[in-house]
Amino acid sequence: MAAEEATITVRLIRSFEHRNFKPVVYHRVNLDQTVKEFIVFLKQDVPLRSSLPPPLRNYKYDTLKILHQAHKAKTNELVLGLEDDDTLLLKEDRTLKESGIASETEIAFFCEEDYKRYKANPTSSW
Repeated sequence: MAAEEATITVRLIRSFEHRNFKPVVYHRVNLDQTVKEFIVFLKQDVPLRSSLPPPLRNYKYDTLKILHQAHKAKTNELVLGLEDDDTLLLKEDRTLKESGIASETEIAFFCEEDYKRYKANPTSSW
């Protein structure tokens, strides 16, 4: 059986406070890989993308969270919704498919430490 593949958008979040983020579209993502494997892939791929500014390419991303799933409700948060972490934060030992990732899903890739700090004090700097 062939692996199930999807097109997903990964939103690289450099700063929650300054709303500094950039979406990157990935085609033919294998949904049978684990979240940990996909994070390893992203950490190798992002620094090689010359279309991204250096601050976004060279950041310490380590966490994935579902932003939006096709045909489902979308948050009105500008950068990333702060709710439902228990269901939307991806667990490294599960596959992308088990985590609810399907074609046209948008996920955020960010530094967990930054997210926790922002969540404790969710203010924007502009």
